[in-house]
Amino acid sequence: MTSPLDPLLRPRSVAVVGAARKRGSISAEVFHNLLAREFQGPVHPVSARASVVQSVRAYPTVDSIPDPVDLAVLVVPAREVLETAEACGRRGVRALVVITAGFAETGPEGARLQDALVECARRYGMRVVGPNCLGVLNANPEIRLDATFAPHFPPFGGVAVCSQSGALGLAILDLAREVGMGVSSFVSIGNRADVSAVDLLEHWEHDPDTRVILLYLENLGDPRRFLEVARRVSREKPIALVKSGRTEAGRRAASSHTGALAGLDVAVDAVLGQCGVIRTDTIHELFDVGLLLASQPVPASPRVAILTNAGGPGIMATDACESRGLAIPPLPEATRAALREFLPEAAAVGNPVDMIASATAEDYERSLRILLADDTVASVLVLFVTPIVTAAVDVARAVTEAAAGSHKPIAACFMGSQGVPEALAHLRRHGVVTYAFPEAAAAALARAACHGAYRSRVPTPPPALVVDRDAVTGVLAAERDRGETGWLPPDAVRRVLDAYGIRRPRQAVAADGEAAAAAAPSVGFPLVFKLVSSTIVHKSDVGGVKVGLRDAAEVRAAYDEVLARLAALGRAAELEGALLQEQITGGVETFVGATRDEQFGHLVGFGLGGLQVELLRDVVFRAAPVSPDDAADMIGGIRGRALLEGFRSGPVASRPALVELLLRVSRLVEDHPEIAELDLNPVLATADGAIAVDARIRVGC
Repeated sequence: MTSPLDPLLRPRSVAVVGAARKRGSISAEVFHNLLAREFQGPVHPVSARASVVQSVRAYPTVDSIPDPVDLAVLVVPAREVLETAEACGRRGVRALVVITAGFAETGPEGARLQDALVECARRYGMRVVGPNCLGVLNANPEIRLDATFAPHFPPFGGVAVCSQSGALGLAILDLAREVGMGVSSFVSIGNRADVSAVDLLEHWEHDPDTRVILLYLENLGDPRRFLEVARRVSREKPIALVKSGRTEAGRRAASSHTGALAGLDVAVDAVLGQCGVIRTDTIHELFDVGLLLASQPVPASPRVAILTNAGGPGIMATDACESRGLAIPPLPEATRAALREFLPEAAAVGNPVDMIASATAEDYERSLRILLADDTVASVLVLFVTPIVTAAVDVARAVTEAAAGSHKPIAACFMGSQGVPEALAHLRRHGVVTYAFPEAAAAALARAACHGAYRSRVPTPPPALVVDRDAVTGVLAAERDRGETGWLPPDAVRRVLDAYGIRRPRQAVAADGEAAAAAAPSVGFPLVFKLVSSTIVHKSDVGGVKVGLRDAAEVRAAYDEVLARLAALGRAAELEGALLQEQITGGVETFVGATRDEQFGHLVGFGLGGLQVELLRDVVFRAAPVSPDDAADMIGGIRGRALLEGFRSGPVASRPALVELLLRVSRLVEDHPEIAELDLNPVLATADGAIAVDARIRVGC
């Protein structure tokens, strides 16, 4: 199957424009690498200064090359790039790699030059990687393309790598060589003027050489397209990503709970969580999980068996696994009995299986075979501490013998010095990934298990939601006609939520204390009094909420008390009326919200509600549109999920009702993108349903 990026990653011929004779410069190293790595096609140096470059006949211009050129690598000054690209287009070049810096990363003038480069490339139908990049390579022995200035060429294997940073790209290639990670292809996308990470995902989706995709990105580009493509690709090929920008400085200021919680990194996590992409914190962790998934099967569940010859590392591994969400279940009696047949009496055959220090290589092989045959075990973590009596390389051979033909992943951790390098080399040659310490192995297994759960899930079809889209359109249009682009008044909020089937308590709105007292009986007692104000967002902060009011006199008194409190604060003019609501009790206080992000679109959030929402910040976000599976993940993803399940004889929340509420909120903000922020807090979730006790909606421009 052909790909639009084949001229870039599978070219038949390459030209290096600006190739230099003297080694040590970037242009000379790019040309040297193409020759030294034995690219399986012609390489044409283009130089205005030399007729021969590194023993190869050079051409003064691209136009003078007599043969067709698929890929041109531009290593010329920034001021010459546009003219060179034009020449490449006229010559019929199909793809460009622009190593040269000095474009959008330098400011407005560089950005204009970059835009002109992209316009030129599109006019001629060329794809562009860069500018300001390290280059591209394809390690397939039938291609052996190294159009980079990196000093090392990685071994060939099933991992494709994209790096937005050239410097980190160099580090990634060095690390791949160091740990023996086989690379199918590598692309440094630099400024992403044209070819993006998403373009590469679509290419690698159908690349037979690629099993796993690793990404280092500083941003996701077009998040909606990333979500769409990555969601599809990750069901067939694991995608792991490390992204910079997790700091507090990335959080934008906002006046609502949802806006305050949904910072940039939260939005990234939301998108990645929806499309099955594995997020790691460091490059080393990226490699750890990449190596595991490239050489081992994907775990069918989070259930791990630990096999060790030392109790301490076994305990460490157990703690590391469980802290990352893996399960270390007790082994079935049949498995324990099989292990007792040959292990010494002092051995522990629960889980971890501690064979004690006298364990032989044969003990490792027999024990591992038994664990791999156990249907309750999805993966095995093998730990070995070098004792005097057993050689590490013998244990390594035993592990690979037992692992041969297994459909369950195995991770190994060999700790010690005597004989370990040879043992590690043997394990790697046979596809068993090794880690220096149990914590790294546990982290890789945990991420692989999460990916396995994502791939194995059959998507739940969305329910048919009955909504009145036109009614909300009318409400929002009326508010715009009034010149309002801010927090909607309570009655407008009620009509919006009613139109989308979002349950609310009975309520009435009154302009003053006398009207509030008169309206109270229609709501019913006891009731809740809330001030109405377009400027006071957090009502409880100014004493603007009164609960348990039992008659009209208490309602009138509450209004007067709130007015007096605001007067003392110099804010009496901000009181615009009163909202009276049926008092709802019982259930678990939860939170549902939505906020519009300029880059990511609407984000929908779920968490514990009431005062806990910003205190604990226990909120999970997903990008709209939210699917039933996304909603279920959000509910199950909060740290306090036990509170929804009747923790310590507490109330039980209906998960189906919460899922439906999240789907309705997602549909609301999808249908009406002018909604900038929405807070339902608290939402009281009971065994019978979910009701939004308080609600706010802000409309933006």
